[in-house]
Amino acid sequence: MRDFSQDHRWLSINTATVRKSRGVEVPLPDIIEACVKRGIRAISPWRDQVAAVGLSKVSKLVKAHGLELSGYCRGGMFTATDEAGLKAAHEDNRRAVDEAFELGAKCLVLVVGGLPGALQGKAAHKNIALARAQVDEGIERTLEYARAARMPLAIEPLHPMYAADRACVNTMEQALDICERLDPGRTGTIGVAVDVYHVWWDPRLEQQIARAGKLRLLAFHVCDWLTPTTDLLNDRGMMGDGVIDIRRIRGWVEAQGFEGYSEVEIFSTGNWWQREAGETLDTCIERHKTAV
Repeated sequence: MRDFSQDHRWLSINTATVRKSRGVEVPLPDIIEACVKRGIRAISPWRDQVAAVGLSKVSKLVKAHGLELSGYCRGGMFTATDEAGLKAAHEDNRRAVDEAFELGAKCLVLVVGGLPGALQGKAAHKNIALARAQVDEGIERTLEYARAARMPLAIEPLHPMYAADRACVNTMEQALDICERLDPGRTGTIGVAVDVYHVWWDPRLEQQIARAGKLRLLAFHVCDWLTPTTDLLNDRGMMGDGVIDIRRIRGWVEAQGFEGYSEVEIFSTGNWWQREAGETLDTCIERHKTAV
């Protein structure tokens, strides 16, 4: 394993981690400046944060500071109740691919979607098999476009508690089955984002990471699972504050040849988003050395 204890050269900040400071939204340029000030070499921005500033302006900022993007959040949300909805999802994912390419991202992360309408509080149906079929088709259509744009797609399996509303792909095994069907030649155009928050519990995790191998391991996301948790979405912990054996999982990933960034992605309404963004970033640097 790489030695992270001496510096933070392999740390990336998912910009959701410092989306808020003292409860107030932080503009993406300010996040970028704070990262650069601390010698953080990579980020992974969210599309809404980019849109609020303008794609061209963010692209110029990233390039001016020599930053890398460990990923781009996010594409996906492929499910819908009718053809118009499926078409809209496809068009939105094409735009996401184009944005990721303009920003020089390593990959476009896909959160695939669950039962249509569930994210808004009222699922249109309960047929999760249909939702998964739409996800498969949506990824296949997006992959055709992404290949031409030379933008790898990273399927992110989400914890099963999100199966209804955010992602009906919930294990590495499911995600890799899709990859193997669409890209049996392992061309590097599609793979997975391993987020420890979502997959740490999986008894087949080590086996599936080995199955993925270097070519399918496109991103590695870190935070921690707190017990008890107070919110299923927005109570993620800083690395070292919870129950996940992050270093062990990193060892499994690096054993397959992964040499990318450890991307810190923390949603924390009650804790880290209430602190100063600078404090949060400084803690990320410290914990990347000691807990990742």
